[in-house]
Amino acid sequence: PANPVNITIWTYYNGEQLEAFNALVDEFNSTVGKEQGITVESSSHGSVTDLENNVLASAEGKVGAEAMPNIFSAYADTAYALDEMGQIADLSDYLSEEDRAAFIEDYLSEGDFSGSGSIKIFPVAKSAELLFLNETDWELFAAATGATYDDLATIEGLVSVAERYYEWTDAQTPDIPNDGRAFFGRDAMANYMLIGAKQLGCTIFDAQDGSMTLNFDHDAVRTLWDNYYVPFIKGYFSASGRFRSDDVKTGNIIAYVGSSSSATFFPTQVIADDMDSHDITRKALESPKFANGEDYAVQQGAGMVVTKASDAEIQASLVFLKWFTSPEHNITFSVDSGYLPVTHEGNSIDAIRISGLALSDEMDEVLSAAVDTVNENHLYTPRAFSGGTNARAILEYSMSDKASADRAAVKEAMAQGQSFEEASAQFLSDECFEAWYQDTLASLEAFQG
Repeated sequence: PANPVNITIWTYYNGEQLEAFNALVDEFNSTVGKEQGITVESSSHGSVTDLENNVLASAEGKVGAEAMPNIFSAYADTAYALDEMGQIADLSDYLSEEDRAAFIEDYLSEGDFSGSGSIKIFPVAKSAELLFLNETDWELFAAATGATYDDLATIEGLVSVAERYYEWTDAQTPDIPNDGRAFFGRDAMANYMLIGAKQLGCTIFDAQDGSMTLNFDHDAVRTLWDNYYVPFIKGYFSASGRFRSDDVKTGNIIAYVGSSSSATFFPTQVIADDMDSHDITRKALESPKFANGEDYAVQQGAGMVVTKASDAEIQASLVFLKWFTSPEHNITFSVDSGYLPVTHEGNSIDAIRISGLALSDEMDEVLSAAVDTVNENHLYTPRAFSGGTNARAILEYSMSDKASADRAAVKEAMAQGQSFEEASAQFLSDECFEAWYQDTLASLEAFQG
């Protein structure tokens, strides 16, 4: 306290997540921080992209940029880029073996860019991908068709259900052909590509020491195509809003795969138009996997990166981060945000339930499915490499943008009088896949080596 230290933290948290984080910062400042002379100042910098841009601008010393924070939220590729600029502190010397053993090992190794045991990313909260359903409208469809939650356990089953939903909604207006509604959407296409490929035995980005070897396996990628692009062209899948929770709210879809942390943004109403507005409830299930695939799930959720500064500032940053990730406080953040604790002790639904915190049935369901996902699968996230953010962006947009554009072309052709078969023929051909595959392969090859 005689030599106080101020610590700045930049995050991308918004809404309930930001409120939960700030409440814990306030608690730290009034307790441990006050005792040890540490004051934490937290600010949200909008989206993940906004935060990345602001941090890079600070690191590069651009005119008008703020001073570098002591801590900022980051994914591996951004942390790696800042590390290459010499901006990141290695926390390995500040953590004992006992400290390290408390964390789920895969979470700590994410920031070991060199493979030497370094810790460049401190895990604070993780999330799993889950399948979220508009339970209210699902129950109407299920009652009419016999569809069950078990049908959604595999990606192939999900596609089949989406086809049945399209046909069921199409049949409700027999005088208007091909006006069925989409069932499903995805929030993060890069996750689908990377994790789907892992389930199929292919590691698309195999990175070591910042260098990437590309494995864009033709057969695995074709399977990914057949289970996203093809049902999208047929109208079974859709994406129109910024996030798929937006599409649930407008009634464009009734199911999506997204982060467990997106649970707090799931709508409570569908507002399709002035004539169709109704309350809905949410159902959370584990994300479907390929039927004969291996048990892989995405490891996601940004960690905290500590920037190079005085030893006192780095140690003060660690005091806060270790306090925040203690089970008591990490579970508090989880219950309020949908993120998962990062320690072995905290990552247990029983620990969450007996914490004494108010846990709604809906959040209990979300966290239960997320904890099961973590405990029952191999967690995977690509190791960082030079240009990794741009390479990942190709996986994020190359198939999804083409699917959206081509589906729009199909709908336009049908509006001009073509049958669906005529309008979609060119897009559902082998030649269409091959052209896209070769273009995407060439784009990704630029990031090899």
